Amino acid sequence: MKDSKKKLLVVEDDKGLQSQLRWAFDEFEVSIAGDRKTAINQVRRIEPNVVLLDLGLPPDPGGVSEGLATLSEILSLTPATKVIILTGDDNYTNAVKSIAMGAYDFHQKPADPQILALLVDRAYHVNALERENRRLQNHNLNMPLMGIITTSPQMLKICRTIEKIAPSDITTLILGASGTGKELCARALHELSPRAAHSLVAINCAAIPGNLLESELFGYEKGAFTGAVKQTPGKIEHADKGTLFLDEIGDLPMELQAKLLRFLQERVVEHIGGRKEIPVDTRIICATHQDLKALIEKGLFREDLYYRISDIVLDIPSLKDRDGDTLLLAKSFLNQWSEEYKSSARSFSKEAIAAMAAYDWPGNVRELESRVKRGAIMADGSQISSEGLELSNGKEQAMPLSLKIVREKAEYTSVVRAMSYADQNVTEAANVLGITRPTLYKLLQRMGIQH
Repeated sequence: MKDSKKKLLVVEDDKGLQSQLRWAFDEFEVSIAGDRKTAINQVRRIEPNVVLLDLGLPPDPGGVSEGLATLSEILSLTPATKVIILTGDDNYTNAVKSIAMGAYDFHQKPADPQILALLVDRAYHVNALERENRRLQNHNLNMPLMGIITTSPQMLKICRTIEKIAPSDITTLILGASGTGKELCARALHELSPRAAHSLVAINCAAIPGNLLESELFGYEKGAFTGAVKQTPGKIEHADKGTLFLDEIGDLPMELQAKLLRFLQERVVEHIGGRKEIPVDTRIICATHQDLKALIEKGLFREDLYYRISDIVLDIPSLKDRDGDTLLLAKSFLNQWSEEYKSSARSFSKEAIAAMAAYDWPGNVRELESRVKRGAIMADGSQISSEGLELSNGKEQAMPLSLKIVREKAEYTSVVRAMSYADQNVTEAANVLGITRPTLYKLLQRMGIQH
């Protein structure tokens, strides 16, 4: 297939050099462009793996403005493409400038065919590795459940619990701070259940005023109130044979808590203004960021309703408590947003990685995604800096007094972060840690870290 071939685009206005380069790369499908417009059209059409780009292009063959503009536009359109700059002896400064803009490498004219072939081949392999890495990340790499990206023991435990309870109809309460992924867990419970072929109906109890929430949940009869011009089923009925997800259940008004409790006990609903009992077969999943037991003590949440919705409780940990997940998620978000916004950013600087590890992430995964998205859009080069994420070095955390605890925690954290940094490659992680691979295997086994 054509798409499986190695694609090389040569952007060069010299006809003789065009011909020479066209036949110098037998393993590649070579395309030729002599100016910026043609080059960009070719990039859009074939999405080359590698581009050989001469900086001196018409209408400025004696300068570099057109070549640099072409480089910028190529990287904007296809950030993963590796661009090798062809430059004269007197253009070293501009060649370095092009590297800062995101070019992969440069080679001075007159071109040495063997060296150039090595550069192009190496660039292609880097491009291929990056494409494979993105493909794997987009196809459930480090995704124990659909949509949940993790390697942390804390979240893997949650995922295993979801797998166990999903086939049943047991009512589940999902707890966790805002932005931790409670809705993703609810969706995973639905998609792994026998009800997956039917609807997952979600309603946010905090987003709808109390006087409207009852009709949204239970439906109403024609003429039940002003504006009720026809019989309308509620969200609970729409979830028949499927799953009903009640997000922010802690914000449910007291008067509706009693009505929801009756539904959970009887599994029938009555429309507002109606008398007919309508049976509904649905699974109930609830979620909240609030402390329901504290609300019970204050008289703001019914204790009997709490026990009805909490047959199983999933307590989703905050991002700062998920060992190794911050960088893993950041890389996934960077791949996503770089692709969508045609950003040249493909990785994070060492300072950015350190800043992410030190930050507490009060907004959890949602905040991380937002910062990476902003960093990808604003990035000038191939890396996102800590400034691009708008992160400082973070604050120092209080240390435990026991030296043994300090050592064990530091060792565990270092191993998890190294594995995340190396994309779960044990050999690379061992190199990062400065230890042998057998030693790292022993550490992983002792710490109970999956790899």
